[in-house]
Amino acid sequence: MYKKAINKNNSKDMADFKPRRDSKHARLKGMKDVLFDEYRYYRLLINKANDLAQVYGFNRIETPVLERSKLYERSTGKDTDIVSKEMYNFVDKGGDKIALRPEATPSLARAYIEHGMFNMPQPVKMYWLGPLFRHEKPQSGRYRQHTQFDLEIFGDPSPVADTQLILIAYNFYSELQINVQVQINSLGDKEDRGEYITQLTEFYKERGKRSKLCNDCKRRFLKNPLRLLDCKEPDCIAIREDAPQIVDFLGNNARDHFIKVLEYLDELEVPYNLNPFLVRGLDYYNRTVFEITPVIDDLGNDENGSISQKRQISLGGGGRYDDLVEKMGGRPTPGCGFGLGLERIVQKIKEKNIPLHKDKEPIIFLAQLGDQARRKMMVMFEEMRRGGYKVRQAFTKDSLKAQLEEANRIGAKHSLILGQKELIDGTIIIRDMDSGTQEVIDTKKVNSELAKRLEENKEISNK
Repeated sequence: MYKKAINKNNSKDMADFKPRRDSKHARLKGMKDVLFDEYRYYRLLINKANDLAQVYGFNRIETPVLERSKLYERSTGKDTDIVSKEMYNFVDKGGDKIALRPEATPSLARAYIEHGMFNMPQPVKMYWLGPLFRHEKPQSGRYRQHTQFDLEIFGDPSPVADTQLILIAYNFYSELQINVQVQINSLGDKEDRGEYITQLTEFYKERGKRSKLCNDCKRRFLKNPLRLLDCKEPDCIAIREDAPQIVDFLGNNARDHFIKVLEYLDELEVPYNLNPFLVRGLDYYNRTVFEITPVIDDLGNDENGSISQKRQISLGGGGRYDDLVEKMGGRPTPGCGFGLGLERIVQKIKEKNIPLHKDKEPIIFLAQLGDQARRKMMVMFEEMRRGGYKVRQAFTKDSLKAQLEEANRIGAKHSLILGQKELIDGTIIIRDMDSGTQEVIDTKKVNSELAKRLEENKEISNK
């Protein structure tokens, strides 16, 4: 009765529809809508983040999107690009100076202090995932609202904590089939950096160097010379090649800490590159800093074959911030963490055409023909859902053809079909969506028949 073949390509793909852009109500520049098909990638990344955070003992935390502007001025740094150029800030109706969250760590440090987490067993391991806002130039894989996965450890000064964070970040990408390496450096302790900054300043004072710097770096030279090493402008990168390296100025404690981190990474076979000019663009970092970048070959090609710039695009990064909590008014508390941007990871997955793993649990689709059959199937749907089956439906559609097209679109393995005749006979049709074959069975035997077929499918897929 219902054997007509359904063409899997009949349903229109969203790509067939041309978007309309109404200039009056179009989304803001640098903002992004994540539509249905693309959200599959985000779901993959969120699930991976959840799994890794749970395995390594991190607890989920949420913080407000809005914070006081002073929080970031004090922690991130007034002269950083994030605070001075990119942060969305405004005065609210109560007269308070407010900022949309541009990064996660200061909010998490504020929560640690405000809720007295120093009284909890240390270390406190936090997992955070949410949106960040920066008014920067939109570019490939980067938006003014973007999503970040963050792990933070408060109360652990050991190099093991640094190593574990780097390992988790590396595993996150590797398990998504993205080839990456770790760029790593040490900024030493505060007292180490004093002598280094003096030498760095003298280097940039040499004739002809300052005049070639970009305007931002000329400003950085006066306010924070360390950030000259973080510039992405080609002329500034060329000048810094001969600059003194901070690792040559590390004190004994910072040097021993860094050596242990590298030894752990060697033992764990995590590939890394010692990058003497990596400083990260935030004021609170000390000792270990790292970024995650795509693997490049000796010719400077990335894994997709395109010529890379001298400074690889960062897919994420982090480091140690042992003075941050105290600087924000809390007790002296060592800390370290990282943040990974989901948008750039989605872009990488698409560039590499990495297939999304299909859910191993087969989908059972319930289809009906007629109002009485619909009522019966709606009841059956709830019973099967509570029974643990992965069931789907399209009860708002009257056409059986349209319902089975939907079953094909979502990749259902089997469909249960109920019509007027089956209602009278006390039967139901079970259809194999791959082969198109179908069989009439007693309604009371649905569970046993499905269990048998699903077990057969499992055995086939395991071979």
